[in-house]
Amino acid sequence: MMTPCNRLADASRAYPGTPRRVAFVGNSLPRRCGIATFTTDLQSAVAGLGAAPETIVIAMTDEGHAYDYPASVGMVVREQELQDYESAAWFLNAGRYDVVSLQHEFGIFGGRDGAHVLTMLARLTMPVVTTLHTVLADPNEGQFRVLREIVDASARVIVMAEKGRELLQTIWNVPPDRIQVIPHGIPDSAFEESADSKRDRGFGDRAVILTFGLISPNKGIEVMIDAMPEILRSRPDAVYIVLGATHPNLVRREGEAYRTRLKERTRQLGIEDHVLFLDQFVDQQTLVGFISMCDVYVTPYFNEAQMTSGTLAYSFGIGRAVVSTPYWHAVELLDQGRGILVPFGDSGATGREIAALLADDERRQRLGRQAYAYSRSMTWPSTAERYMREFGRVVERHDGQMHRRSASSGAGSKAVPRIRLTHFESMCDDTGLIQHAIGSVPDRRHGYCLDDNARALLLHCALETLGEEHLPESMAASFTAFIQHAWNPQTRRFRNFMGFDRRWCEDFGSEDSHGRALWALGDCARSGRRTARRDWAAALFAEAAPSVEGFSSPRAWAFTLLGLEAFGFVDAGGARTSELQHELAGRLVALLEAVETPDWVWFEDCLAYDNARLSQALIVTGVSTGQDRYVAAGVRSLRWLMKWQTSPSGVFRPVGSDSFGHSRRPPRAFDQQPLEATATIAACAAASRAEGDARWDDQAQRAFAWFLGGNDLAISLIDPEAGSCCDGLHPGRANQNRGAESVVSYLLALTQIRGLERAASRTRRVEMSPTAAARGRIESHQ
Repeated sequence: MMTPCNRLADASRAYPGTPRRVAFVGNSLPRRCGIATFTTDLQSAVAGLGAAPETIVIAMTDEGHAYDYPASVGMVVREQELQDYESAAWFLNAGRYDVVSLQHEFGIFGGRDGAHVLTMLARLTMPVVTTLHTVLADPNEGQFRVLREIVDASARVIVMAEKGRELLQTIWNVPPDRIQVIPHGIPDSAFEESADSKRDRGFGDRAVILTFGLISPNKGIEVMIDAMPEILRSRPDAVYIVLGATHPNLVRREGEAYRTRLKERTRQLGIEDHVLFLDQFVDQQTLVGFISMCDVYVTPYFNEAQMTSGTLAYSFGIGRAVVSTPYWHAVELLDQGRGILVPFGDSGATGREIAALLADDERRQRLGRQAYAYSRSMTWPSTAERYMREFGRVVERHDGQMHRRSASSGAGSKAVPRIRLTHFESMCDDTGLIQHAIGSVPDRRHGYCLDDNARALLLHCALETLGEEHLPESMAASFTAFIQHAWNPQTRRFRNFMGFDRRWCEDFGSEDSHGRALWALGDCARSGRRTARRDWAAALFAEAAPSVEGFSSPRAWAFTLLGLEAFGFVDAGGARTSELQHELAGRLVALLEAVETPDWVWFEDCLAYDNARLSQALIVTGVSTGQDRYVAAGVRSLRWLMKWQTSPSGVFRPVGSDSFGHSRRPPRAFDQQPLEATATIAACAAASRAEGDARWDDQAQRAFAWFLGGNDLAISLIDPEAGSCCDGLHPGRANQNRGAESVVSYLLALTQIRGLERAASRTRRVEMSPTAAARGRIESHQ
């Protein structure tokens, strides 16, 4: 008998980097859907291997429903509850799972276009292998954004047909080495002639045609019903069995109206005795019995763009002759005469082909045996073996990179500090974040400003996404309340400066502070933990955004674009969002083209503050809208800026504030401010994601090293225990004051770098550049 230790030892011989703990994320039986069946079957098959890892399922549960899940389900995620996704990440990280197998289908995850799952993926510390059950050839903008981020977060992407590989490479621009094709699994059952099974189920010598699966209008069952009179002319003993419950989503919308219409159709044709509706969701053993007794299995689906069909795979694998419409999966599986294809919606052709098969026992049986022989590599044990090999490869690569990173750290590189919020929290009161400090003591004389509280909300969202530390809920509420109070509906602008006495110093603030508030609101609308807060942020964003059209500040445009990129996940496909993105991005590109010369690749005649945000805004907007020219302009300007932000000794040197206002001159070295380093890190990270070039990650790391002493004075600017940061570098010394802008800049930079470190350790970045081929499909939806 094999003990658990022996099994694990055997596993390590079977697969390189063999995972000992595997988590599957998807729907699970007894929920009624194809993804639930697939996830359950795959988990069971992996758990049943001779060298089996410990497995668990994280089950997605649809709103308003509860299921009696089996013991294999370790946690339930309510699809619309964002905090459940965060909890799932914590559960998996704490459980030290080696790899996560994510089952992706549109519609099973909450949020716009399923964006909630990104919250979980961003927090996981192990590699993710994603199985895509659908790959769209013509996605809308929201679908493109979300699925691209999922692919970006995956060490490997699995599809079940070569058509999926083709689309991922040509439409989604995924590198070939990131894609693996593993066909849909099938039961490992012995070949059985239909006659034996028919007798067991009371169908005697009748000719049996079968369709099974959850019933919905896209399955084309009415086409097969219309084909029955043609079949009955030559085989009056024929019976068409429709096995399956009505799809739960359809039942919620209209009850059993669709099934009733189908039954009425059979009565109108006078064939009600030859069409049998079995309203059941059956287990695998019962299903195999029904398939085994049929003479012909038919999938008359209407939609060509079906990447996989579990019902087709099962029937084919049990050795039945198949007649199908030419959707993608059927075209591949039934190629080279392994089945029969008929045109979409053509009941005449369907009837003729099935009648011909029922009249030719030798041909029908030959097709079944050919299908059975071809499908032996698709059995669930074989499928589980292939998945385990992929899991092993990504785990081995992950472990190798972790080892190299550890060795590099031991060779003298500076470790990235832990996130500490002590100083930040000391700078806050129940009004918000205090602007300035004398040393590390808050200086109440200068009160508060919208700029700093918007940055604080951005920090809150970044911490929520990273999942390592969290701000107190009362503190986050103070930042949001400050932003709300700053909004002046009479002027349609945000106020900026407030005295410590809580009196506003102005009716409206700068354009830049307005843009920064929109940036924070957009980010909060996308990634805030609480639904009510996300809704508030989205509503205020929509109210305040139109004012930006009258602004002239390039930085206000850039900050707003960063907010629009985040807001787009909430308002995916919104015409106004898209129009404003293109308007503001077009203005930045026009500025660059008007000012740019071979020696001065910038948007203005001089360098000022938060420079890299201009480049970052164009890069992320180009990626989200599918506009190559925005990305190209952003990367081009950032590359030029990085040349100026590198000292002769090779350390990062942010544009000094002494440079401000000097037209077309090299930037001066001082004073250097944390804000510039933080902006540069974010811009380089955006360029890395857009271009798939790890050298941008190196640039981001070099900019972060500025905080730790990799600067012109070789002195650290942070207190890692308190999480505070000096206000900048003067010639010969650091500014020892530690105000709001500086501490938030440092903490935002730290969350960005810790996120990059986590992504690098999981080897989870997919090289994906925004090519015109991948984007043209998106532009058609704008």
